[in-house]
Amino acid sequence: MASHTTFRIGGRVRYLLYPESADALIAAVTYCREKGIPCALVGNGSNLLWQDADFDGCVLFTSGMKRITVDGTCVRADAGAHLSAVCIAARDAGLGGLAFAYGIPGSVGGAVYMNAGAYDGEVGQRITAVTYYDSFEDRVVTVPGEDCAFGYRTSVFSQKKAVILSAEFSLEKDDPAVIRAAMEDYLARRREKQPLEFPSAGSAFKRYPGYFTAKLIDEAGLKGYSVGGAQVSDKHAGFIVNRGGATAADVNTLIAYVKEKIFAQNGIWIEPEIRTVGDCLL
Repeated sequence: MASHTTFRIGGRVRYLLYPESADALIAAVTYCREKGIPCALVGNGSNLLWQDADFDGCVLFTSGMKRITVDGTCVRADAGAHLSAVCIAARDAGLGGLAFAYGIPGSVGGAVYMNAGAYDGEVGQRITAVTYYDSFEDRVVTVPGEDCAFGYRTSVFSQKKAVILSAEFSLEKDDPAVIRAAMEDYLARRREKQPLEFPSAGSAFKRYPGYFTAKLIDEAGLKGYSVGGAQVSDKHAGFIVNRGGATAADVNTLIAYVKEKIFAQNGIWIEPEIRTVGDCLL
């Protein structure tokens, strides 16, 4: 899995599958359930800390499901479509409202699952419908965006084991040149402030109400602090990076240390944003 996550961390797995359609994904989930094979669902592996131990099961990657269509001001995207690809398709169609998401390295399914966002924008603000597979009831369901319980880095899908298949975004007409300029501005800001030169899983901690978490970590003197190959980025304290050879154990130990340090100094417990194997299991 170290070759299949942006953190470049993870032990071996028995099976990797890349279904290219919703039907193929549902068939794979059904087969694993019937055969008693442990099954995990992964998008782009960009917000994930996989375990060091071997996984005697099947990991289903949605990255083969990447169809994007535009109908008027509605953009429909498969769960495996890269979020930046959706932004580009919207821009080319003269549809604004998603520029903030350009450069977020995740898939549509992952973005829906955690209500991904940046620069005061969240995908949940633009989603009008989500289609998912309920493996327990063996049915495909489409729910309106208002029923997805989108909140800060959460949704109804992070509270139950659902297989997200696709999502619909409602956008508005705008000048493609204006959209392009906004996208390039957001991307430039990411490159300037974020440690993109090292493997990571993006922002390591959620924002704590009333605080800027990265600022708290910086003020605690933890920039550059490392455990094994895992390090609190010396460029952006909100990121934990893999400086080479980091293990999941290194990252978990570092996360625990940062949490305890922030609690000792501020009396609050910050919460990791990074997902783990348990979040992926179906």
